[in-house]
Amino acid sequence: MRRSRAWLGLLTVVALVAAACGDGGTADTDAAPETTAAEAPATTAAETPETTAAETPETTAGEAMASLADVCPDPIVIQTDWFPEAEHGAMYQMVGPDYTIDAGLKTVTGSLTSGGEDMGVDIEVRTGGPAIGFQSPSTQMYTDDSITLGYVSTDEAVLGYADTPTIAVVAPLEKNPQIIMWDPETYPDYKTIADLGANDVLIQYFAGGVFMDVFVAQGILSQDNVDPSYDGSPARFVAEGGAIAQQGFASAEPYIYEFEVPEWGKPIAFQLIHDAGFELYSQPLAIRSGDLETLRPCLEHLVPIVQQAVVDYVADPSTANALIVETVETFQDFWVYSQGVADFSIQQQKDLGLVGNGPDGTVGNMDEARVQGVIDQIVGAGMTVPDGLTAADITTNEFIDESIGLG
Repeated sequence: MRRSRAWLGLLTVVALVAAACGDGGTADTDAAPETTAAEAPATTAAETPETTAAETPETTAGEAMASLADVCPDPIVIQTDWFPEAEHGAMYQMVGPDYTIDAGLKTVTGSLTSGGEDMGVDIEVRTGGPAIGFQSPSTQMYTDDSITLGYVSTDEAVLGYADTPTIAVVAPLEKNPQIIMWDPETYPDYKTIADLGANDVLIQYFAGGVFMDVFVAQGILSQDNVDPSYDGSPARFVAEGGAIAQQGFASAEPYIYEFEVPEWGKPIAFQLIHDAGFELYSQPLAIRSGDLETLRPCLEHLVPIVQQAVVDYVADPSTANALIVETVETFQDFWVYSQGVADFSIQQQKDLGLVGNGPDGTVGNMDEARVQGVIDQIVGAGMTVPDGLTAADITTNEFIDESIGLG
C-alpha cells in the first residue's frame, strides 16, 4: 500500500490504483508544516547542495564492500513500490554506467557501484505498482524469492506482519513525502490538516490509506469529510476550483500543479502527514524476516553502501536523476516524469528534511520509539495487529554504519 500519486495518465487504471496506495512520515518538525508554494528550482539539482556530504569514513564504502561477491546474492534485487522517481534516488545512485533498461520487465540492471567503484555484483531495481499488479512490495517478496530487499513502509510492515513478516534494515528517507494539499487562495488561513478537518473541507484520498484511518480515529478528521475516491488525476481538484483537498507528495505535486498542469498553474499549500503526527518511515529497505541469518554477512556490507548512496545522491543527484528520467521515457507507460520534477524533488527533499540524518547524525537508521508510536497509532485506530508486536520485530539498526551521515 504505497504509491499515492499516479498523475496525468492514470485514469486508465483507476480501479486498480485505488486499491493499491497509502503512506506516512518522520519525527523532526523543523520543516514548517505551513503552505509551501512551489517555485521553479533556482539552481540545477546537479549543483552541490548547501548541506555537503559527510566526510568519507576511514574505511571507504568501496573498500569495505570489495568482497560483496563472496557474501551477497548476484544480482541484488530491490523491489520498489512505484515507477522510478527521485524519491528512489539512492537506489539508482548505486547502478553503474553499464546499466540496461528492460521496458518489458520494468527493470534497471547494472553493476552495483559505490563511489564509482564496482562492488563485484549486479543490482537490479524493479518497478512496483502496476508492474507487479499493484501488490504491496512485501506481498511480492513472498511471491518471488529472487527479491533481496523491498520497499516496506512502517504501516505496511505492521499490517502485513502476520502473513508477510519483514524487517527494515535501512531507511533512505527520513521523512515520508506524503501530504494533504489544498488551495491557499481558497483557504488562506489554513496551515494544517487539522484546520481542514475543523472546517469540514472534503479531502479525497486513495482507498486504503492507513494514515486516514488513524487521523479519523484520532478526531483530526471525521469520516464525513474524507472521500476514498481519488484516482491520481488532477481533474477533480481543478474542476472544484480548489474547494476540496487531496493527498499527494511534497516532492512532486507542488511543482507539477504549478508548472505542468496548465489548468491550475499556481501554487498549492500542504502539510506533511508526518508533521500532522503520523511519523512512519516511508520506503525503508526490508528483508523477509526469515532471511535475516542468511543475509547477515551481505547486509553488514550492503547497508553502509546504501547509506553512502544517500549521501552521494544528495551531494550530486545529476547522474541518478538522469537515469530515472531516461528509464521512465524508455518504459513508455502512462507514468511520465520530467527533469523539472526530478530537480524539484531532490531540492524539496533537502529543504523539508525528507532526506536527512536521524536525531543522532546518522543517515538511514530508524528510531525505535518512533516506530513503536506508529504501531500504537495503528492499534488505536482499531486495525488488526499481532498481539505484542514491537518495533524490534519489524526494524533493526544492526547493520547501520554510524559514521555515515549528511554533514
